[in-house]
Amino acid sequence: MEDPLDALDARLLLLLTDEPRLGVLECSRRLGVARGTVQARLDRLVRRGVLGGFPPALDLAAMGYGLTAFAILEIAQGRRQEVAERLTAIDEVCEVHATTGQGDLLVRMVARDNDDLQRVIDEVVGANGVQRTSTAIALSTPIAPRVRPLLERLLAGS
Repeated sequence: MEDPLDALDARLLLLLTDEPRLGVLECSRRLGVARGTVQARLDRLVRRGVLGGFPPALDLAAMGYGLTAFAILEIAQGRRQEVAERLTAIDEVCEVHATTGQGDLLVRMVARDNDDLQRVIDEVVGANGVQRTSTAIALSTPIAPRVRPLLERLLAGS
């Protein structure tokens, strides 16, 4: 196993979290290290799978998908992969997690409004192997997806 992340890795990742459009040269300037050091760190973080890319942060509501919902799916024994493949074909399905507990899959989906959500749910339920669903509409997002606290903890421990 490779070395764990260190303070420079955390500082670099925090910088890119705050300003993902920064180039390697500007990162090196702000971090006070050589350009080659930043590039080597980025390459290592990508190789290890810590850094998966630099996609833009999109606001789905601003794109017209102001409604977010979560569905817990119970699926027939041995059909998880088949259902997951079918869900991949539904554009409004943003992510799917295999889970323990009452359901088998947790699905995050978006829609334009309630009628559109019904259409999306109908598509999800129509996947062969889905036996039962329970859907909840998100009213707000008090904590958005984040990694900052974990990176800051890493910095505090160095």
